[in-house]
Amino acid sequence: MLTPEEVAALQAAGRPRKWERGATVMTEGDTADWVLVLTKGRVKVSSHTAGGTEVVLAVRGPGGLLGEMSAIDGSPRSATVTALEPIAGIVVRDFLGFLREHGRVAVLLMQLIVGRLRDADRKRIEYGAFDTTGRVATRLVELAERYGEKTNGGVRVALPLSQDELAGWTGSSREAVSKALRALRDRGLIETGRRRVVIHDMEGLKRRAR
Repeated sequence: MLTPEEVAALQAAGRPRKWERGATVMTEGDTADWVLVLTKGRVKVSSHTAGGTEVVLAVRGPGGLLGEMSAIDGSPRSATVTALEPIAGIVVRDFLGFLREHGRVAVLLMQLIVGRLRDADRKRIEYGAFDTTGRVATRLVELAERYGEKTNGGVRVALPLSQDELAGWTGSSREAVSKALRALRDRGLIETGRRRVVIHDMEGLKRRAR
């Protein structure tokens, strides 16, 4: 979304940093004013209920912006960000100052936030209208469209999420997710392996998602 000049300015305003797989990048409830522009790897954005259940809100990859809400309004972090694999990014501390100097980027940020709000609304509708298999199919389609790699057998998605994390992302139990994956396999839509999914019939999976 950024021009080469804006990318260079953003890099100049921050500093590079790396995290290993499993590292906590941001913690829910912390007060901090820095943002992270992800340049390598994927992270999960999650929150915990009062009962301790983890709810996965999103998976972000290269180009993702993290921590912008706290940087803008000064409130504590609303979610925890965890590295699903080794990641790298640019940490920008004076993000508001950067936005004041780059008005077009501020407009792009508003569009990004609106897009996330629409996505959150769509997921709330899914939770009420779709069964577990439909929600799992929807998340797999989302991952394939963002991170999928075409192969002779279909679309391969390296899946850094455990079944527990996938359950937290679909608002389901681990047992229900396992049953949903088995149902999708039995229909020939997908093939599962350790930390990967191969989608053999993308259109069929999209129909099941709907």
